[in-house]
Formats: sequence, structure tokens, C-alpha cells
Amino acid sequence: MKYSNKPGRRNFMKQLGSVSIGFSLFGSLSCLTENEKELAMVFEHTPKNERIDSWLQVLEDGSIEIYTGKMELGQGISIAIMQVAAEELNIPVSRIAIHLAETGITPDEGITAGSRSIETSAMSVRQAAACAREILMEIAGTSMKLPVNELVLEDGQIRGREEVKNFHELLQGNQIERAAYEPKEYYGKTQRNIVGKPVKRPDLEKMVRGETFYIHDMRFPEMVHARVVRPPVYGAVLQSIRQEELDLEPGFLKLVRSGSFLGIITEGEYQAVQLQQKMTDRCKWYVTKELPQYENLTNYIKSLPADTQTDVENGNLAEAQQNAQITHKAVYSKPWIMHGSNGPSCAIALFDKEKLHIWCHSQGVYPLRETIAKMLNIPVTDIHIKGVPGSGCYGHNPADDVAAEAAIMAMEFPGRHIRLQWMRQEEHAWEPYGTAMLMEHKATLDSTGKITSWNYELWSDTHSTRPANGDPANLLPGRYLDKGFEAPQGGGWRGGTIRNAEPLYSLDNFKLTSHSFSGPLRVSALRSLGAYANIYGIECFMNELAAKAKADPFEFRIRHLNDERAINCLKELQRMTTAVNPESGEGFGIGFARYKNSASYCAVAALVGFSENKPAIKHMWGVIEAGECINSDGLKNQTEGGMIQSASWTLMEQVTFDREHITSTDWYSYPMLRYPEIPKIEVTVIDRPDLPPSGAGESAQGPTAAAVTNALFKATGSRIRDLPLSK
Repeated sequence: MKYSNKPGRRNFMKQLGSVSIGFSLFGSLSCLTENEKELAMVFEHTPKNERIDSWLQVLEDGSIEIYTGKMELGQGISIAIMQVAAEELNIPVSRIAIHLAETGITPDEGITAGSRSIETSAMSVRQAAACAREILMEIAGTSMKLPVNELVLEDGQIRGREEVKNFHELLQGNQIERAAYEPKEYYGKTQRNIVGKPVKRPDLEKMVRGETFYIHDMRFPEMVHARVVRPPVYGAVLQSIRQEELDLEPGFLKLVRSGSFLGIITEGEYQAVQLQQKMTDRCKWYVTKELPQYENLTNYIKSLPADTQTDVENGNLAEAQQNAQITHKAVYSKPWIMHGSNGPSCAIALFDKEKLHIWCHSQGVYPLRETIAKMLNIPVTDIHIKGVPGSGCYGHNPADDVAAEAAIMAMEFPGRHIRLQWMRQEEHAWEPYGTAMLMEHKATLDSTGKITSWNYELWSDTHSTRPANGDPANLLPGRYLDKGFEAPQGGGWRGGTIRNAEPLYSLDNFKLTSHSFSGPLRVSALRSLGAYANIYGIECFMNELAAKAKADPFEFRIRHLNDERAINCLKELQRMTTAVNPESGEGFGIGFARYKNSASYCAVAALVGFSENKPAIKHMWGVIEAGECINSDGLKNQTEGGMIQSASWTLMEQVTFDREHITSTDWYSYPMLRYPEIPKIEVTVIDRPDLPPSGAGESAQGPTAAAVTNALFKATGSRIRDLPLSK
């Protein structure tokens, strides 16, 4: 048995690793461009080392500290990971601590994205904990001279006939350096005393009490504050600045300029805000390009140059179309939408003794570290980034941007912590949005109502410009520095565009064609990527096809499915809503999908009516089947939250802009569902402990959009295909 008794956590961190077993989000890498391959490897990231102490450490009191490279975004990954560890070690969750993403400390698990944290990080921790349990029992048996089957493992201790030792005593202060292996038994599968239960999140009390929890709450001695002076439009070049009066301003410490990047550092935060506003009026910018104006989004998107390719082609589409009894076409669209994080992005940075320290709510501290190192041209080993929870975002919001901006200013003002928080207008106007998309469907039916062919063409900008491949251009400040990192163009990563673009239904003749364009706005990953729009279009089209076939929407879907888990999910939703009887002016609709066609199943129903002459959701029902359920409350919460967010996108959200810049810069110009508008929601979880767990955080978005839209059609008799529905 090999152990380490060196003090501290990380005598081995240079070789950190994972025992994650995942599936490919991207299919064969052979069909991807070099840029796409690099991005795919970041999302599919599998660290090299498999040592147990990379994932868990035994503390002096026998309690356990878990290390994960994933970030807590409000999705509850922390409690789920704690549960799987507690189950395998038969120790209360209260005796488990968790250490979130931190470079040099936790495993490098790439980016917290794609609903994969349970599938990868949690399962790695489960395996490491199960191995640790077996190893500790072996050690105890040897120490107590007893067979393992006569020992009792409980509450961080192992009891023999006459002796009781906690984990720390058994290890004699060392840690388990053995590589993880396939354990003989997973308690999470055989006992399930903790896993599958609605264990409460310990972090919620801190949030409710307003304790220091978020990055926004952090304070350091002699900390100073900063703000960035923004250009009037994308790509504007800073020509001149009147700075002669700055030294007379109260609290002013330093003006940081590099190319067209302009930052201000002051003693107090309000002083930074005031100077940001004043300096905006003292700058002269050269505008290189205005934003386009158009009347029709569909026509505008089709007018853009696009890279076109056939992604899927099965059967003989032309022959099926020629022999069809019924042909139906429909075109759907979604606009640009934003993350709209309730708390503006925030970061703290300190450059001290040639080391750059950053505290931020990035979803990928290791990829961010690599990208900032390239942007600042300093060794990656001289940068330390600690993940701290921020306002939930579910996608690539400006967390990385604000961290990079704070880093730039810390390098110019060493020795003191610099806190940089964006303003609401900045968050709305400069974040990377979810792209607009256009979805064009054409299908045929035979005389029995069976789908005989389906042709799908979609148009989309890229769905990820994360700082995942080390390109400083993916950081907003990188585009304005004097080094001039060029802003990335769209059409890069097709994986996000075609996510869920192939229907799960059984189709003998199907063709998918994608057109990747480069749009006018900054875009990146937003919850579910292209799946939201793809599922929305597919599931609305399925209802339209069901009407053509004179079939019930439930039965029409089930008739075209050969996946029993999918069928069971729809039947459970049908059972939940059997008694629903819409009143006059109300409509009932459904939507269904399996996220990425390989993860969780989700079926959603909505009852929609009107309030003050605007569509209003009265009630929503959801069924989620994510394989093995780790935390039933967490799974319900994720599904409910996804349904509410998607309903808001579908009903009212849309980024607007004029020739200069974004005009939807507050909660009035960019409305979203308010608490009084949230309908009653019922969610049923189908637990399948016999199956591996699968990601569920992005499963409800597409089905909800379709359910709401299909319900509105039933309420009005008019089919709206362009989102948002209330525009």
C-alpha cells in the first residue's frame, strides 16, 4: 500500500487526474475541423491521473474533503457529489466538505457545461470513494487482525470486536495514493441510503442569511475597485482621451490603457462608477462598423453568407416525397436572447510577488488560466484561479471577461486586491448572447398518418466562443488590447448548432442540412445551445403533423418512437394531465425530447390562456427521466427552473439593437417572467437506479418552448412560429 505523509493538499497536483467515463458529445472527431477538435477535447476533458487522493482527502477528525474541478452554478452539483461520496463511505453528508474548482488544487475537468457534471465528476468521486472504502476496510482488517466481513463501517469509523478507529487513524495521517480501480460494490447501487433522496443543500442557508458566499460578497484588506470604460459599439477604436483632470478626482489611483482597452482604478467602488461615467464622455472613438437593421429576421438570416453542409442523410428523401399523400412545410425562428444573470459579473485579482491570483465565477478555471496566460504573455504556472460561486448563468456569461479585465488591471497595479464588478447595463449590452436561429422543416405522410420523409434545414451562428482553446480573442478585453486579438467569426463549432437537430423519432428518410453564418452580435453558449430552438421547431412541427394526420399529439409521437424509455416518459405525462380540461380561451400543448438524444428524457405539458390580452401560462407539468437519480429535489429543481426559464425565453425575451449598440440594457427593455407570472408547476421524476445517471440541467428547455407554443395555438387557432410569442 502506498501513501503520502507530506503536509498540505497538493504534493501530487501536477499529475492530477480523473477516472471519468463519458460519452462523446461530438461524435467522431474525424469529421471536425482542427478548431472544433480542440474545443471538443476541452468539453470531453479527461485528466490523466487516476489517483484516489486526487478526488478525496481524509481530514484529522476522520471527515472527508472532496475535490472537484466543476463549478457550482446554482445547479446543486455540490450536494450531489457530497451525496455519492457519503453513500460509498457510509458517512453523514454533514461530515463531507467539498472544494470547488481551483487551479493547482482540484482536478482539471475542463468546463462545467453540457449537463455532464453528474456523469463525469460525480461518478469519478463515487468510484474514488468506493475504492477508498474497500482500501480502508482492508487496512482495518490487517490492523485489527479480523476478516473484513466482521468489521462495521459507520460515521467515518471502522469498528472491530474491541477496537474503533477513524479513517485518519487508520491512514496514520497519510492519504490514499493508489490508482482508482473498479470496486467490488457501489453502495449507491446496492444500498441507496443517501443517494436518490432529497438531501438539503447546505449552501442555501448561507444565501438566505446573506452570508459571504458569492464572489460579490468577498472583501480583502485594502482592496481597491475598478471599472472599464466601454466603447459605443462593437469593434470601436479608441482615438483619444482627456485625462488631464483625473489626478484631481477623489480616490483616483490609476488609469490603465492598452490599445482600446481603458480601465480606471479607485479607492472606493462608487468613485470608480462615477469616473467610469465621466471618462465615457471624455473619450473619442472611431466606429469601424455599424450594426445592421432589418425588418424580417428570416430574410436577414438567409441573406448572410453561410457555410453549408449536409450533417445527416438517411434513406431516399426524393422518392419518399414523390410518393407522399400529404406534404407539410413550416419555418420557425428564435431571436438573440441573453443569459440575463441577476447578479452582474464580478472578479477580484491580485498581482503580488510575480504571481497573479484571480477569484471569479468562471465555469472553467483551467481553460481560463491558459487563455489569460496567452493574453498577458506570462507563464501559466504564474497564474492561480479560484472558483467562487456567482449569479447562476447556465452558459457562457461574462464571468471570464470580468476575470480577464481584473487581471489586466492587477498587473498594472500590483500589491493590492482589485475588485471589478460590471454594471447592469454592461451585463446586458456586452455579454455573449444565445444566437438567433432559423429552422425550416418539410415532411411527408402516408395515408395511415406515418411520417415517410423529413427534410430539415437550419441556420445558426456558433454556439460557443468560450475561452476553451486558449484563444484570447474569446475574452472581451482581448479584442481591445494593443496586441489586437481578432474577434472570432461564427460558424466554428457545429456541434452546438446541430444539437438535437435529428429527431429521436423513427424516420426512414431524413436529411439534415446546416448553414453556419456569422451574425452581427457577440454570441456563445446559452443553456442547451442549439437544442432549445431545434427541439422547439421539431416538436411544434410534430403537433402540426399530428393535426394533418388527424391524430392525438401523444399517440402520434408514441407511434413514431421505438425507445421504451421515451414512450414511458410520454405516457407518464399523459397520465398526469388526463384530467386537464381547458376552458374557453385556454389551450393545452405538449413537447418532448431526449437531450442530445443520449442524455435525459423530458416531457412537458402547458396550459396557456391570456392575461391583459397577452399569453399567460396557467399551469405546467413535467416528467424527467435521467437514469439514476442522485438528489430528487435537485433534479426537480433543475427541471422546474429550466421550464420557467424556457417559458420566459419563449414568451417574451429578445435582444434588441440599433445601428450603434444593444438597446435592451435593463429589465424594462429586456423583460422576463416575474414571480407573479410563474405558473403552478408539477414535476414527476422517474428514477432508474439500474441505469447510469445522465445530465438533466438542459433537458426541459426545448420541450417547454414547444409545449407553450402548441398550447397557444390551441387557445387561439393561430400558429405563431416566430419567437417570442408576445412580441
